[in-house]
Amino acid sequence: MNVANFKKKPVLGILRGVELNIIDPLVDTIISAGLETLEITMNTPHATELIKKVKLGYGNRLTLGAGTVLTLKDLKSALDSGASFIVMPVVVKEVVEFCVKNKIPVFPGALTPSEIYRAQGLGATMVKDFPAKFFGSGYLKEIKGPFNNLELLACGGVTFDNLKDYFANGASAVSFGSSIFRNDWLINKDFKAIYQSARRFIAAWEGIKARDV
Repeated sequence: MNVANFKKKPVLGILRGVELNIIDPLVDTIISAGLETLEITMNTPHATELIKKVKLGYGNRLTLGAGTVLTLKDLKSALDSGASFIVMPVVVKEVVEFCVKNKIPVFPGALTPSEIYRAQGLGATMVKDFPAKFFGSGYLKEIKGPFNNLELLACGGVTFDNLKDYFANGASAVSFGSSIFRNDWLINKDFKAIYQSARRFIAAWEGIKARDV
């Protein structure tokens, strides 16, 4: 992952529990909507096959990483499959340290000030504020008071309606998952609905960027 490029369009899509047989049309859909960075979680069945398939077919159009990486075994599997960045819901010290040592962008999850401080101290690329929805965007502003140099990725409950608030309160990046990759849409292969929802989210970011220029 080129972190500088990610910061130019700091929107991360999260795929969890996706079937192999729909991955191609699904990825085509989200790329068409404007998504450039995607995470496939390691607790998804056939996660390594999915990562390999997406990397092979879309690696020149999409930055691909692995999420829910909780062990060094998960980490090795993810990297061997082609993941270029690592995300987790908590701080796993040995995983973060390996990534930092080997210059692999890593986004550990944290919520409390102590957890966030620990993640930052270990060298996180960004700290994933997770689950963000329970404390809301104002919480980021409070956290950025003592940790003013902290890079935060808001995850969990970020929508096109509150996207602006998260960035206004200090988020460096945001993510979306089940709110757009809804189970019923995936089961019914409703790629049109997924496209429209993903496009609306990314358009909301583009509107924020345009106002900041």
